[in-house]
Amino acid sequence: MNFKVLKSDVNSSARTGILKTDHGEIQTPIFMPVGTHGAVKTVSPNELKTVKAQIILGNTYHLYLRPGIELINTAGGLHKFMNWNLPILTDSGGFQVFSLARLNKITNEGVEFQSHLDGSRHFLTPEKSMKIQQNLGADIIMAFDECPPSDADLSTINSAVNRTKIWIERCSQYLAANPSIYNWEQTMFPIVQGGIFPELRKQSAEDMIPFAKCGIAIGGLAVGEEKPAMFDTIEFMDSILPQDQPRYLMGVGTPSDLIQAVSRGVDMFDCVIPTRNARNGQFFTSFGKVNIRNEKYKFDFSPIDENCECEICINFTRAYIRHLFNIKEVLGLRLATIHNLHYYLNLMELMREHIQKGDFQKWSHQYLNNLNED
Repeated sequence: MNFKVLKSDVNSSARTGILKTDHGEIQTPIFMPVGTHGAVKTVSPNELKTVKAQIILGNTYHLYLRPGIELINTAGGLHKFMNWNLPILTDSGGFQVFSLARLNKITNEGVEFQSHLDGSRHFLTPEKSMKIQQNLGADIIMAFDECPPSDADLSTINSAVNRTKIWIERCSQYLAANPSIYNWEQTMFPIVQGGIFPELRKQSAEDMIPFAKCGIAIGGLAVGEEKPAMFDTIEFMDSILPQDQPRYLMGVGTPSDLIQAVSRGVDMFDCVIPTRNARNGQFFTSFGKVNIRNEKYKFDFSPIDENCECEICINFTRAYIRHLFNIKEVLGLRLATIHNLHYYLNLMELMREHIQKGDFQKWSHQYLNNLNED
């Protein structure tokens, strides 16, 4: 896998690039739809390609519990199991162990936890996370890290930074001793922790950079901290992370978050917001959010967004889609999801175009001024 910066913006840290994997090339900056269980909810792989998804995300914790790595390995890996022939990134499972498991016990050895599904007990270590991800066969696999909550104190976050260093070393050792089980390359991204404390972020970055072969992730943000603190941290990361590798900001975010993070040097994103909000009847548009259940749309026969060229906006009206949500017809969820994913991926394409043109800063300010996210 290799990454090349194509164009850097002169007025910000925004840049375009191309990330080459064995399952295809990824144009950055890019947004990755979340397919936690091996499926992006309500949409098919072909529909994902229609909205120009270049890479999707799966999750180690969930796929380990169901359907299990033996089944996915027997199928030939996650790509074949779900009929997706483009790149895949898998999260390490660490965040879910800390946030979803009923009970967990964290030591330097690993994390003992109870499944949120049936209460069964499991022990996840750096080595086991790597083994699971090797069996899943993702092109990009994430190092096992400790992600403390945003309200954790300095001592707790410092402990997480130190433990993440211990774990990245073990991840690397395991991968060195256990080559990929499929005939394509898997590349591990280390994850920088440290909360919103610059000194801990710097320490964690110094710990992680030696293990970053072609990409590095910024973890531990968008977990409850104030937005200004998040953007300050991203800006600080831009000053200390390698310029020649893609930066992946985990779990972010809203359209304005993406634009502001790209201006601070981020290349890759994932978030459940476009798909989750779609299932709740919230559409993202060029002028802000549309909550389709609102009474005012009952006789509204205009498209969701007149500036949008997705098949939903071309073929369906607000009144019809509102009707689908009112009768709990699953088609409404599908149409909303396709539209929101189109919006997010089109937004990334717009950013790439304006970085290439050299007017990203002017365009982004104008776009953000027109965007009502309330």
